[in-house]
Amino acid sequence: MASDPSSLRRASERVICNLQKDDEGEWNGNFCFIQAADTQYGMIDSYVDDGDGSKWDKERKLTRRAIDAANNMHPKPKFFIVCGDLVDSFPGTSSDDKVKKEQIQDFKIDFKTLDSNIPLICVCGNHDVGNSPTQDSVEKYKESFGDDYFSFWVGGVKFLVLNSQYYKDSSQVPEQKEEQDVWLKTQLQDDGWKHLVVFHHIPWFLESPDEEDQYFNIDIDVRKTMLKRFHDAGVKKIFCGHYHQNAGGFDEDLEVVVTSAVGCQMGEDKSGFRVVTVKETDIQHKYYELGQVPKNINLD
Repeated sequence: MASDPSSLRRASERVICNLQKDDEGEWNGNFCFIQAADTQYGMIDSYVDDGDGSKWDKERKLTRRAIDAANNMHPKPKFFIVCGDLVDSFPGTSSDDKVKKEQIQDFKIDFKTLDSNIPLICVCGNHDVGNSPTQDSVEKYKESFGDDYFSFWVGGVKFLVLNSQYYKDSSQVPEQKEEQDVWLKTQLQDDGWKHLVVFHHIPWFLESPDEEDQYFNIDIDVRKTMLKRFHDAGVKKIFCGHYHQNAGGFDEDLEVVVTSAVGCQMGEDKSGFRVVTVKETDIQHKYYELGQVPKNINLD
């Protein structure tokens, strides 16, 4: 297995070392970060090219282009977060796990080219821990990338990373789901943050908080409960992936932002990522196709 890229920040005990309140709890002015999703090594082969998912050279090229764009941005993004489905192969049989290990190895090799001063933060998706995760699949993910949910701070802003599979299907991991809920309740309490931002893989909704249940969103009963919880805490932005298209919408003043894939597309969008600009009283964002990412980012 390839060693971790120097940019990868593994969470342990639900925090990232050197990205805690004591380190980054003070507002220091406007900054930007990159929110990406679904690098998903192997999906183009299986979904587009009618293969068996054993090739992922196309995703590697797209990911390296995304990394090059990040490296050339000025000012440097404060971090580069990938919101789930890092690779395509599901956890499962020994043959599946072999492919998965190879995909993870190449993912890590490619991200070794990311500037070490740009922290890489990984979020788990359904392909990373399984559509119905198990204790074993979650532990294997943690071995590769660190905790599956955690918090971190940058420039006075608090960020929460969640394992959205616990809200989609926790039938095999009820205790882990409950542990995340208890942890989240404490994390949503105001402890001096300038903004509170949430990341996970599966969106609560694609367009409207009242839309019908489907594969690409969270069931409405759970959705409504969680959206109220975020509202009450003052969350204004939630960033997701999973849909392989750009989408999203508002629930009152809470915006759910669905970002298309670095890798395989399932709609009219092109491979790319989102540049998010954090200001003292506002958070703005824009999706850029690879090849169109500006080198100079206006933070004003």
